[in-house]
Amino acid sequence: MNTEEILNSGKLYKVWELTDTEGKYYEYLQLMEEYNAAGYTKEGQNRKAEILRGLFAEVGEGAYIQAPYHAMWGGRHVHLGKNVYVNFNCTFVDDADIYIGDGTMIAPNVTIVAASHPISPKLRAEGYGCNKPVYIGKNVWIASNAVILPGVHIGDNSVIGAGAIVTKDVPANVFAAGNPAKIIREITEDDDIFYDHGKLISENLV
Repeated sequence: MNTEEILNSGKLYKVWELTDTEGKYYEYLQLMEEYNAAGYTKEGQNRKAEILRGLFAEVGEGAYIQAPYHAMWGGRHVHLGKNVYVNFNCTFVDDADIYIGDGTMIAPNVTIVAASHPISPKLRAEGYGCNKPVYIGKNVWIASNAVILPGVHIGDNSVIGAGAIVTKDVPANVFAAGNPAKIIREITEDDDIFYDHGKLISENLV
């Protein structure tokens, strides 16, 4: 298997022996640091867009990350769909692939983890790790301080509540929250009529 196959295989591997096999790992991190420091002038915004396109695995049209963000591989294994918005202080532990679908919104201080380590103290001492890719669907909203753990799949249109720890898959069209996260309710047609505990959407649009 090549490096990318090993990283996404779920098999145990010696993390630091595989981290920089192509000699680019620290280049990715340096680009991340440059992105975070680029600022908000026209030139800075253009440079950030250029960095994202060259650094991340995929970047859909209209995708944007609010600086600063943090990533184990600088974002090299993160796939952003169209019009994805990632608010500040997002952490991607992107030792394996992280897929984020079109239109998904990620609030401040969210952590998305695709890497893990074995329980065995012996294996950890020998530097072993293992990874599971994370899949987040389209039009998902992940609220502040949520943590998405390795191997999790989140279905389209679902909402993850603030502070949730998502340890298992979440289907489409539900609201899930808590630690560990559990499905609170389905998202229904009523959610296109009412918001914020019963307020009529039609009477509160400005």
